[in-house]
Amino acid sequence: MIKKMLGALALSLISTLTFAEGGAHLDRAPDRITDLAALQNGAKLFVNYCLNCHSASAMRYNKLTDLGLTEAEIKKNLLFSRDKVGDLMTISMSPEQGKAWFGTTPPDLSLITRAKNSSFGPSGVDYVYSYLRGFYRDTAQKTGWNNTVFPTVAMPNVLWELEGPRTYTSVQVHQVSDAQGQAQWTRTTKVYDEAGFATVKNEPLANYTGEATQSGQFDSADPKKFSQFESDAADLSNFLGWMAEPQQTLRKQIGAVVLLFLFLFLFVAIRLNRSYWKHVR
Repeated sequence: MIKKMLGALALSLISTLTFAEGGAHLDRAPDRITDLAALQNGAKLFVNYCLNCHSASAMRYNKLTDLGLTEAEIKKNLLFSRDKVGDLMTISMSPEQGKAWFGTTPPDLSLITRAKNSSFGPSGVDYVYSYLRGFYRDTAQKTGWNNTVFPTVAMPNVLWELEGPRTYTSVQVHQVSDAQGQAQWTRTTKVYDEAGFATVKNEPLANYTGEATQSGQFDSADPKKFSQFESDAADLSNFLGWMAEPQQTLRKQIGAVVLLFLFLFLFVAIRLNRSYWKHVR
């Protein structure tokens, strides 16, 4: 009985960690952590679209040479006029300005994927990948944007030109109180058009015996363009994952060698033990 309870608790924990703050399912990002071309494209996207508001104060520009870029290429394509190759990836906007403009200070992204890592569920790269693909127009928000992974987020969709126009349909089954104060199950369907205006439809569910649910679906006006955007989002997410730990590939390789050594040492130790104690047995 106890084993069943522990198993159910573990399954519940894993299922919970598969979802983000807004209850949205986190999709698995393509693994491009060793793809230098993808990481170089992610670095370009980060500098052009993210580094205006988000700093990466634990990373220097010259570290990008580990991705196969030369210092000349970094100077030409990734540096602003005031920056130098050895500088940290900082921004000119102060925390006070960020809070005044967005209502909150944009976080430093140096370790964002490690901060969003889950031991039993999706990785921080999966979180960022799902987050970047979760924006939709919403005129009810101050920025004109909302996000399925992080509802009412203060950040606008800076990659909107890359993804193209999309609509979003949200379906929620929940309980509301009727005129007599009785709880009534209702299905609420919200359709956000390309401009962010919502059409809401409520349907009473008279004989519903399930539980509260929430789901959503995106529809793109240009699937080909959105497919390219998803690839760019994967590159950017993997770059942030690399930036959080540039030596992670080397760490995994060393770990594999250490485990192999330990297995070999264990084999030798067992043989020595048998040889040493054979006269006693």
